[in-house]
Amino acid sequence: MKILVVGKGGREHALITALKESPVETEVFCFPGSDAIEPLAKSVDVDGLHSLIDWMSAN
Repeated sequence: MKILVVGKGGREHALITALKESPVETEVFCFPGSDAIEPLAKSVDVDGLHSLIDWMSAN
């Protein structure tokens, strides 16, 4: 399962941490991400909402 978490704060970090600890196989991405989140999720490198929508459609 692929999951995109949008945000870069503490709530998003906690959500990504919980997803990574889940026994369900997940690939976690984040936008825009942060230094604290980077070790846990792949950062999506897009610039703007339309680019993010295009990335989500492709992935």
